[in-house]
Amino acid sequence: MRPGFLLGEIGNGLRRNVSMVVSVVLVTMVSLFFLGIGLLAQQQVSTAKGYWYDRVQVSIFLCTPDSTDVASCAGGAVTQDQRDQIAADLEGLDPLVAEVYYESNADAYERFREQFRNSPVLDSIPQEAIPESFRVNLSDPSRYEVIRQAFEQAPGVESVEDQREVVDKLFTFLGVLSVGALALAVAMVACAVLLISTTIRLTAWSRRRETAIQRMVGASAFSIYLPFILETVLATLLGAGLAIALLWGTVRFGITGFLSELLAGESGLISLVGERDLWLITPFLVGGALLLAVLTAWTALRRHVRV
Repeated sequence: MRPGFLLGEIGNGLRRNVSMVVSVVLVTMVSLFFLGIGLLAQQQVSTAKGYWYDRVQVSIFLCTPDSTDVASCAGGAVTQDQRDQIAADLEGLDPLVAEVYYESNADAYERFREQFRNSPVLDSIPQEAIPESFRVNLSDPSRYEVIRQAFEQAPGVESVEDQREVVDKLFTFLGVLSVGALALAVAMVACAVLLISTTIRLTAWSRRRETAIQRMVGASAFSIYLPFILETVLATLLGAGLAIALLWGTVRFGITGFLSELLAGESGLISLVGERDLWLITPFLVGGALLLAVLTAWTALRRHVRV
């Protein structure tokens, strides 16, 4: 097939079915956008886990005067001897215990007042009710149970808590959001497949005379199908390009721009997905979209254009 004739057929096909082409472009764009968001969200969860799991602490809360309902606090508030013994036991767990920070009652109360400064019940909570604690960084955060078993019933200890429980809830929420985005993307991909099939069928019907003439002169199936497939590929490429542009804008201005500055101002350095992560998934998004478009177009042509 001559290139000039092929280009002419593609141009005529695009002009005849502008609304269908626009629909394919838009559905492809939305599908790939949500698919990209889902993949980036999963990447963010993995990145955040690697960052935060190395920084989460085990908190050993010590007894307060009001902790007498706990067996290890039957004697009331923690004593200096008990406090010293806990510190010595933590030192004995080296190298599992990487770092220990002692937070006094005054420091804990000051942090409490800062965190809940807008709470209406803030002034009704006395300083004595806020427990002092040892904040422990572990060289292997997954071995939290070693600390819990060693100190949960120790004299002067009210409770042992692992911050990973709180972080895991956040990661679970983020994971649900990413799965939701991927599920929506799958639904949109299904819509794109149906729309491409419908477009191919209607286009083939409108050009049935041309295809009949081509069959009569002995044209091969490939040469008859090729203009339809290339029209679909062009529409898919345009939709993919728009989707990548939207994803780039989201990452550039929404994540590495606004969100990173917001989180940096609140909690210091934090690892977020960036443009590099987007470019890593771009070949899979575009390649997958093109492969799906070609397979869908070829299947629809085999069903509706008899050669």
